[in-house]
Amino acid sequence: MDSTTGMTYERVPYDRYVHAGTLHRLQQTATDDPGEMSFLMITQIMELYFNLIDFELREAQRALRGAEVWDSLAPLRRAALHLEGLNASWQGLRWMSPADFNRFRANLGDASGMQSAMYRHLEFRLGLKTASLTRPHRVNPEQHDALQRTLAEPSVWDDAIAVLARHGYAIPATLLERDHAVEHEPDPDVEAAWADVLADAGPDNHLHLLAEALTEVAEQFAEWRYRHLSAVRRAMGAKSGTGGTNGIGWLEQSMNRVVFPELWSARTHV
Repeated sequence: MDSTTGMTYERVPYDRYVHAGTLHRLQQTATDDPGEMSFLMITQIMELYFNLIDFELREAQRALRGAEVWDSLAPLRRAALHLEGLNASWQGLRWMSPADFNRFRANLGDASGMQSAMYRHLEFRLGLKTASLTRPHRVNPEQHDALQRTLAEPSVWDDAIAVLARHGYAIPATLLERDHAVEHEPDPDVEAAWADVLADAGPDNHLHLLAEALTEVAEQFAEWRYRHLSAVRRAMGAKSGTGGTNGIGWLEQSMNRVVFPELWSARTHV
């Protein structure tokens, strides 16, 4: 209670809507090193972005499954812009040298970004599916079950391919009916369909607009992975990751898995 205004802060509409008070109490560092606050808070910001991007992709999927291609474009474009914001977050960690990171790194224990459930949801949603990556979350049954559901569901890419099939493109039935928990292998029929779509850039071609919106999402996500790799190189070189991974090697390997592969390879044939 403010004695001068008689206002109860918990009832201020802004805080009630944004929960700013709660957000600002979530930064609980493990050390007294001032640099750790940047590391922790920017990591939390990234987590919020993961959630927001996943939300937008789910909105796009609802539209695609309802045969509303036009309605899928807005959430896909927002997702691409949110990915830009996520990528910009790395700028706030460019100050961190190995010596800076070492001042608090040991206190992180086994904590690692690899353990982010929301990031894993995002990867699965984009079609990058590896069932073994749900294992670290078995300690939290609710979290693990949610990841298993996302793993088993069609990805954004699966839904986009289904749209092509509904528009008369020769997409193999085996591809449409496959086990969605397994990562989609590039298919020549899917590539040919996207090549045809990309060849018609007319303003009223909603499938072409869908292709470009998906491309922007994929490109921004690839930028995220590149910036993550660059940040790790800057802060710790080739040392093992805090979660026991081989750090740079793991990130380099993950970058080789392309999001929406036929959307890229099709461009060669346009």
